[in-house]
Amino acid sequence: MTDVRRLAESLGAELLRAWPLAGGVSAQVTALEVRQRGQTRRLVVRAYGARDLARCADLARREFELLGRLTLAGVPVPQPVLHAPGLLVTSFVEGVGGLDAPADPLVLADVLAQIHAVPVTGLLSLPLSAPVPPRGMPDERLSESRIRRALASWAPPAGPEVLVHGDFWPGNTLWQGGRLSAVIDWEDAALGHPLADLGNARLEVCWAQGEAAMADLTRRYAMRTGQDLTGLPYWDLQAALRPCDRLDTWGLEADTLERMRTLHARFVTQAMER
Repeated sequence: MTDVRRLAESLGAELLRAWPLAGGVSAQVTALEVRQRGQTRRLVVRAYGARDLARCADLARREFELLGRLTLAGVPVPQPVLHAPGLLVTSFVEGVGGLDAPADPLVLADVLAQIHAVPVTGLLSLPLSAPVPPRGMPDERLSESRIRRALASWAPPAGPEVLVHGDFWPGNTLWQGGRLSAVIDWEDAALGHPLADLGNARLEVCWAQGEAAMADLTRRYAMRTGQDLTGLPYWDLQAALRPCDRLDTWGLEADTLERMRTLHARFVTQAMER
């Protein structure tokens, strides 16, 4: 458990209150209200989980530096404040999660294009994005074996290596008054193909808002970037692997689960046909 009072003191601030923030899966997320130099401000403390730290013990410093780069590039993100081993402190951004707002697919496309345009010089410490590994028995309810057979016969499309968020979806965005206030949760950021992010966003937007919204997102992204979408079916199939063996663990209502499985099947079929 993070000692938030001691953390506030390390910032030269007085802790007024602290409360947990919902939505953290891979990390414990806590909001703080502090008094610092006569002014009250809110902060967010992100304590990374053991899985992420095993993958990268220096994750806090890496994300701190990345948020600084994104801020300079004009990408709407929380401002980095402090980092320590396993711990990141950022500014508190007002807003509602993109699943409750709901997120505007055109704005999502615009900010995704903005992220992919951030210069990668100096970001070489980021890992390279990797295909989704098998997690055990294939999840045939989501056609996992069929997807993997198709991917195995298809070399990854060549393309530019850019900064990718790694988990870009409406749930990792905040909205206020109909405007995007921040893109959050950057622990999976990597260098990779831009369509890896787009494929994931397409599936998630399809689930959240339907196929028409997914098409709007795709058209807007292509218009903003000029990116060749010929290889998009490959990245759609990579995205379709991500919920395999996990969808049933998300605590969804039975009718929601069934609707998502149906949309996933159509998403996979369309990728195969293209």
